Amino acid sequence: MPEERSEAAGRALVTGCSSGIGLAVATALLGQGWDVTGISRREPPIKAPGYRHIPADLSDSAAADRAFEAAKPVDAAVHAAGVLRVGDHQGMDMQDGALMWRLHVDVAARMIQTLAPRMADGGRFVLIGSRIAKGAPGRSLYAASKAALSGLARSCAAELAPRGITVNIVAPGATDTPMLRDPARADVAPKLPPIGRFVQPGEVAAMVAYLLSPPAASITGQEIVICGGASL
Repeated sequence: MPEERSEAAGRALVTGCSSGIGLAVATALLGQGWDVTGISRREPPIKAPGYRHIPADLSDSAAADRAFEAAKPVDAAVHAAGVLRVGDHQGMDMQDGALMWRLHVDVAARMIQTLAPRMADGGRFVLIGSRIAKGAPGRSLYAASKAALSGLARSCAAELAPRGITVNIVAPGATDTPMLRDPARADVAPKLPPIGRFVQPGEVAAMVAYLLSPPAASITGQEIVICGGASL
């Protein structure tokens, strides 16, 4: 017999849910009783009641619009989809920069634009940023795309505050995900933070889940850094 579920804690949408932080967020929310709609190119290894998958390549603007339109009205949305392309000021690839802008900033804007009007008062948005948004050697275009999320989030937070809808950024440092181990970034390998290990995806997911919870209703327009002391 299928597993019975009690009434859902809420309805959430999570992008980039096939691996890494997005998968950790979707899994954490499902564990807390949320209904979760995931958007990613590949279906994640999630076998749980309450999960629905929408396949889409979010770097394609038209596909992103279709995916967000296909999502049912939600109480919360988390933008975790991302990509990292590296290169110093002489080796910057502008096509890579355009890709990162589309996936990090443009998709976040489209998500808020599409979902906020259909969201009940008191809804939540969380964007996954990066500690590197402040700048780091070899990551200028990536940093630029993540830094832009701050202006987007704070502006939307100010506009949506009268409705009790919050918009926040969770900005992790080096996190133990497939992106961290990408051979393409071998020349600019991440540094181990002072705590002696990389941030775990579940730790990032726990902060996201808190920002979606009732006690976080007064937190909006903020960027919360999780870096294991790397910012000290």
